[in-house]
Amino acid sequence: MSALNESPIPVPEAPRPDIDPAEGIAFIDGDYRPLREAKISVLDFGFTRSDCTFDTLKVWDGKYFCRDLHLDRFLTSCETLRLDLPVTRKELIEIQDECVRRSGLRRALVKPICTRGVAVPGSRDPRDATPNFFAYAQPYSDTIKKEVQDRGLNMIVASAPRISPDAVDPKIKNYNRLDFVAGLFEAFDRGGDNVLMPDEDGNITEGPGFNVFVVRDGEAVTPHRGMLEGITRTVTFKLCEELQIKTHVAPVPTADLKGADEVFITSTAGGIMPVTAIDGEPLNGGQPGPKTEQIRDLYWAKHDDPEWTTSIDY
Repeated sequence: MSALNESPIPVPEAPRPDIDPAEGIAFIDGDYRPLREAKISVLDFGFTRSDCTFDTLKVWDGKYFCRDLHLDRFLTSCETLRLDLPVTRKELIEIQDECVRRSGLRRALVKPICTRGVAVPGSRDPRDATPNFFAYAQPYSDTIKKEVQDRGLNMIVASAPRISPDAVDPKIKNYNRLDFVAGLFEAFDRGGDNVLMPDEDGNITEGPGFNVFVVRDGEAVTPHRGMLEGITRTVTFKLCEELQIKTHVAPVPTADLKGADEVFITSTAGGIMPVTAIDGEPLNGGQPGPKTEQIRDLYWAKHDDPEWTTSIDY
């Protein structure tokens, strides 16, 4: 059942002269407002316990890229976490579209979020909380800065492992990220651009906001366990099939990284991004690899393909 009003898209209010909608628009508490004014309670379990899920969709030149794959994952995550999402799929789409329309953004990141909400006073029981849904559109930005992508990333392998998938399921997009934060600080301290997290067995899992692929003898391999099954990771399988590049899922020992022909990472915000050094040691002469470039070129070409995109009615 929807918790929204009969008309989920409120009548537009007069724009405030001190707010630029292109900074971002949010839907929260049943209404639209500037993103900077969107707030949740400090008592929300999403804040106090990271008890929530979210997703990140990309709008590129006025079109969503792989919209339904993101929505499917978000709805599955809500169901798995027993979060009773207070909007239907249709309403979710309408709200996201309206956030983009009101912002006027042609290139944006759109985030639907559902938190556990606030429990009744005196209770710490998650069953006593009412789930809280909100969404927003903000200007597009890459996971990795463009100038770093262009030269290729120096990735540091963290010394501490990723949170075990037996404890927190990484297939559900979540904000349990203190392991990533610690890994990033280690990477920066060691002169790296970003971090790759191993598991307790020494196999690579993922990085903060991206998956990883290793190319050896013309074949692309990506970790089998301990990571979010990213949408761009899924897309990469399809791109490789079209390019006749063999792919498979398997353990990726950290030792295999430095002996790889190529390494690249994948993310909605950035796409296919080359790694040119591991722990400061160059790969492929410190240049993006040819397979990586092939896959990246095809990835961006798909952003003009109507089979991969969904246009927004501005």
